[in-house]
Amino acid sequence: MKTLHFPYIALGLSSVFLLLVLQGSQPNSDGITVLPLLTSLVLSEFCVFITAIAVYIGIKNIAQFGLRSLYALSTLLCALLFIRFLILGIALWPL
Repeated sequence: MKTLHFPYIALGLSSVFLLLVLQGSQPNSDGITVLPLLTSLVLSEFCVFITAIAVYIGIKNIAQFGLRSLYALSTLLCALLFIRFLILGIALWPL
């Protein structure tokens, strides 16, 4: 796999995991979540790393090869997903 395509892959993978974590962390009528807390936290942390790496690779490739609109958009969306997963992981953590 070329690193040039990594932001696209990370965007798709993180979008699916975001839906999974958001739906899985909602309690049902019994007060039990669909996904266990540890699973939600691990998925959130995994996506933080994936999107951070995608943003790094995206910015590096934009600086090297120039600005392409679709590539810049996917890098920007990965940056937004990075922030979302970071906040979501902190919110899920029991205090």
